[in-house]
Amino acid sequence: MVAVAGVELVAEKGIAQDKRYFGRRSQNGQPSKRQVTLIEREILGEHARALGVPEFAAGAVRSNIETEGIQLVPLSGRKVQIGTAVLRIGQPRDPCAKMEAIAPGLRAAMENNRQGVLAEVENSGAIQVGDLIQVLPP
Repeated sequence: MVAVAGVELVAEKGIAQDKRYFGRRSQNGQPSKRQVTLIEREILGEHARALGVPEFAAGAVRSNIETEGIQLVPLSGRKVQIGTAVLRIGQPRDPCAKMEAIAPGLRAAMENNRQGVLAEVENSGAIQVGDLIQVLPP
């Protein structure tokens, strides 16, 4: 992952600059539920302390957006606005084997709703580093 100052999100497709996941479809032809991934910096800090490793650098755990000051898993099914884009928060991510290469034990630590979430892009827009996350009314 490469840190950037901002990204463009496209409804039902994901991050325009994400060559790997942009525009992916499920087996039944529906837009992928993995359009954007988010994780809390606070949880990453807890994982680093528990594993006795230095704090993880931005992007190290392969999430598209790292947040501060908001719990993501409880927002499952809700819409949030970040910058001018609107996302629908989905299910927690499945931590992959690549987490073990980052720090032994990280994959297990990321189980049980401590691994961030998937999100779908509802409304296209731009997100910049530092944009506030606003939870929209149901």
